[in-house]
Amino acid sequence: MIERILTTVFVVVLVGAGAVYLLTVPQRLDAASLGNEALADAGNGERLFWAGGCSSCHAVSRAEGDEALRLGGGAPLTSDFGTFHGPNISPDPEDGIGDWSLADFANAMQRGVDPQGRHLYPAFPYTSYIKMQPQEVADLWAFMKTLPPVEGRAPDNDLAFPFSVRRGIGLWKLLYLGDDEPIVALPADASETVVAGRSMVEGPGHCGQCHTPRSLGGAGGLEHDRWLAGAPNPEGRGRIPNITPSDSGIGSWSASDLAYYFETGFTPDFDSVGGSMVAVQRNLARLRDEDRAAIAAYLKAVPALDSEAATPVQ
Repeated sequence: MIERILTTVFVVVLVGAGAVYLLTVPQRLDAASLGNEALADAGNGERLFWAGGCSSCHAVSRAEGDEALRLGGGAPLTSDFGTFHGPNISPDPEDGIGDWSLADFANAMQRGVDPQGRHLYPAFPYTSYIKMQPQEVADLWAFMKTLPPVEGRAPDNDLAFPFSVRRGIGLWKLLYLGDDEPIVALPADASETVVAGRSMVEGPGHCGQCHTPRSLGGAGGLEHDRWLAGAPNPEGRGRIPNITPSDSGIGSWSASDLAYYFETGFTPDFDSVGGSMVAVQRNLARLRDEDRAAIAAYLKAVPALDSEAATPVQ
């Protein structure tokens, strides 16, 4: 009898382990989901590079000028789960991504899978990049290949168990990876400017990654019913502000106020940008006027939420 029970338990554990293994297999893009590398526009890729703030995580802290284009690895990101280190993503073939293909790059960007088939941690915001168009990813890849190679590898991530088990990220992705559908449903008569802003904010700009709270005490996915309503700082110091058009957010700011802030760093009340937003604003200042206007128009069009509320302001 005992042997039969033990055998049954063994079989159940074995089947369960097999199911978990299959559920956590990294899922890659198919070839039809890739952009056309031959038609890639590196100029548009540069625009997406600054919108995505790539240098903020992958270049040395406070890098400016040409140094912001040397992506040998950035400052550590300390969180409740451990310390993450932005890797070398320069075109160096040994220490960076110089020997990657477009498919490798697209799978990292939009599926969170590296060329070795390992899950990438969602500290890299692929849950936003999944909303980019395939050709945008190809354009960005074309620009990345023009950057200077940088030797040297960033330190390994320093994470506590169970977060150190990459395979577990596969279970997280089943719940939170998302898809390419927009987060905010705009009316049919929404302007092209607002639609363009949605594409920028929800995709390469990944604004929601900081400005939207997460489920499971910060370990889960973005709470879309509280989109951009403010969230705890992932590094543990204070809160990231509400940027919806409510009284506790940016309701008193006009779209032109926002666009001017993105360009210059100055607020309507003559204050200036501070904290982690400094690097973001410097990146936004490199965009076209119409990009900044589009981002501002979208932020004024999203549902207005109180900072601690999950329902629209009436």
